[in-house]
Amino acid sequence: MERYQYKHTFGRVRWSRCLPAAVLLASVLIDLAWPEVNTFPLLAAVSVIAAPMLSLAWTIASGAAACLVGLFLTFLESKELFTRSDLIGLSTIAILTVVAAFLNRMFAREREQLRTSREVAEAVQRAVLPAVPDRVRGLAVAARYQAAQEEALIGGDLYALYDTPYGLRTVIGDVRGKGTRAVTLVNTLLGSFHAAALQLPDLPAVVRSVEVQLQDVKSHRDDTTYEDFVTAVVVEVSPDRSVLRMANRGHPAPLMVHDGEVTVLEPEEPSLPLGLGDLAGPEVPVDEFVWPPGATLVMFTDGITEARDRNGVFFDPVPPLTGPLPPDPGAVLDAMLAALFRHTEELEDDAAALAITHVPVGSVGRDPSTTPQAGGSWR
Repeated sequence: MERYQYKHTFGRVRWSRCLPAAVLLASVLIDLAWPEVNTFPLLAAVSVIAAPMLSLAWTIASGAAACLVGLFLTFLESKELFTRSDLIGLSTIAILTVVAAFLNRMFAREREQLRTSREVAEAVQRAVLPAVPDRVRGLAVAARYQAAQEEALIGGDLYALYDTPYGLRTVIGDVRGKGTRAVTLVNTLLGSFHAAALQLPDLPAVVRSVEVQLQDVKSHRDDTTYEDFVTAVVVEVSPDRSVLRMANRGHPAPLMVHDGEVTVLEPEEPSLPLGLGDLAGPEVPVDEFVWPPGATLVMFTDGITEARDRNGVFFDPVPPLTGPLPPDPGAVLDAMLAALFRHTEELEDDAAALAITHVPVGSVGRDPSTTPQAGGSWR
């Protein structure tokens, strides 16, 4: 599985890193405007503010700058030997700078531990997910997975794609919850989907088989509650690649991108998520959609549609996919993800995306070596 780093350059500038300098400047301005005001408490706070945000060198430099500013302001006001209160103020700045240096090292170790935990979680997640082929049945495929930046737990997003005697079959889903319980349901769903997709001739039978396996796991595990479920979309591409058969189990509706237009593939009737099928009966509604050559099917988890900006507005993947885009799944996903990271600085939930392009017959195929592969990280 090839690794791909999607460069998230948006929102990298952290204005909070300028806060120590802003406090330092504010203390100078206040002292010059109101000489009777004691600004030593502000100067003492500079290095402490810098400790959780800047490096050790910059933290010490911030404290040193505060000491120099304190010396300058003292000399500017008295132009004589320091008073006892001046010496106490300067000593306080120096002592707090030393304390800030120790705090900085503690914060750095915690950040490193969190980064390592997140990398391990993403590695485990990729190991659980099956490799997605770059090309299959004349179709081009691309996939992405990203763990939430604020989470160190293993998430429950999943996808899989298999070439079967009954056509190409794929699934994308999201397990409710995180941790080992979510991984158990992910493994169960992927294993049962793999077996059912290869053996069962019709799509409803595949969905029912997965449902039975999930119900069995829930009944035999003490830590799995009745409320555990999996939202998913199961898709079958007809052997002639002209029709998409889709069973949507409470999941965000996929999109079809074609000729600059985006069509939301909403189900005619809603269905309960997998794992709750015993509440809805054995019927599995299946919708059919015409799939023209050159069109790209885009599927994703709710980590994308529920990403919000600073005003709480949810991300809409339709606008960035509307317009001229090449008939290539990697390019389509890149357009959507670039817009996603312009919309939000961080993902609040794990997210996965899968795109399949109906390559027109006789068209020049893409070069797999230049296209990001399945399981890549967006960061």
